Amino acid sequence: MLKVLLFCLLLVVCWPLAVAALLLYPLIWLVLLPFRLVGIVVGGTFDLIAALFFLPGRMLRAL
Repeated sequence: MLKVLLFCLLLVVCWPLAVAALLLYPLIWLVLLPFRLVGIVVGGTFDLIAALFFLPGRMLRAL
């Protein structure tokens, strides 16, 4: 809701900038998408390494 209000304020103050932001937002989102995917993969890899590191301790605790 806050983003919509900020966009309306920008539209009133400087409508060409608001229209440019509205048109460029999907392009910026597409450019940043690979970085988000890399972040997900790196986070999953670290979680896998942590799970493998703590596996012996979890196995001993289960006994």
